[in-house]
Amino acid sequence: MNEKREAGRQFLRENLGEAYFQKREESTNDFNAPLRAISEEFAFGDIWARPGLERKTRSMLCLAMLTALNRPHEIRIHVNSALNNGCTVEEIQEVLLQTVLYCGFPAAIDATAVAEEVLRERGVL
Repeated sequence: MNEKREAGRQFLRENLGEAYFQKREESTNDFNAPLRAISEEFAFGDIWARPGLERKTRSMLCLAMLTALNRPHEIRIHVNSALNNGCTVEEIQEVLLQTVLYCGFPAAIDATAVAEEVLRERGVL
């Protein structure tokens, strides 16, 4: 395993939690393993590790883009990551309110509902 992939795996542990990482590991199989290896190396070991933006900023960008793409499963994951990266409930709320202007009410409403579930599960709302 190369250095970037190891860094990506460490990122997953830190930002999504050990439980998420272990569940991901247990569900890795011959079919999804190549995609997961690429995401560990490229997405998390390379892009997320770049020094140009703080993780908190990257998390807020992810929430906005995932709202635009209507990806509730990923929004759930990245709300958790945003909290782990130091985003406050108010910052998450503001990001989602900003998406109303560029993504529309339906996308923002759906993303807010997913975020609210996660925030309640985490005990911060």
